[in-house]
Amino acid sequence: MIRFLAICFLFSTSTVFSQSSKDLIELNQLIDSWHTSAAKADFKHYFKATTEDFVFLGTAPGERWNRTEFQAFCKPYFDKGKAWDFQPSERHWQFAANGKVAYFDENLATWMESCRGSGICVRVKGEWKISYYNLTVLIENEKIKEFIKLRKE
Repeated sequence: MIRFLAICFLFSTSTVFSQSSKDLIELNQLIDSWHTSAAKADFKHYFKATTEDFVFLGTAPGERWNRTEFQAFCKPYFDKGKAWDFQPSERHWQFAANGKVAYFDENLATWMESCRGSGICVRVKGEWKISYYNLTVLIENEKIKEFIKLRKE
């Protein structure tokens, strides 16, 4: 009986781990594809990856957009055939206990130099979607006073 329970436990945990691996593959593909869509100026695919209530926080103080506002901001860039090309690395994931919400952060090589993106993905009708993204410019602590002076100009 104990042997049977042990086998059942091993089977159930391996299923959980494989599901988690499947989610990580899907999530990484989603975010990578989202970044590629921006680089290729593929407006439709870029926003297909987001939820209806998507929020994007940009690097400037006033850059907090809902999906409709962000689409309006992005459209002229995408229409010109050139948006932005962010190259991600070192992405880290965390999952909510229900397994339907995933949080991530990633380092980005951008035209602004090193940045960091963080976001939230949710499972909508069995598919992962980006619900929230926050883009930040990285500034070393020892340079922050100089940065503050620049912001006051």
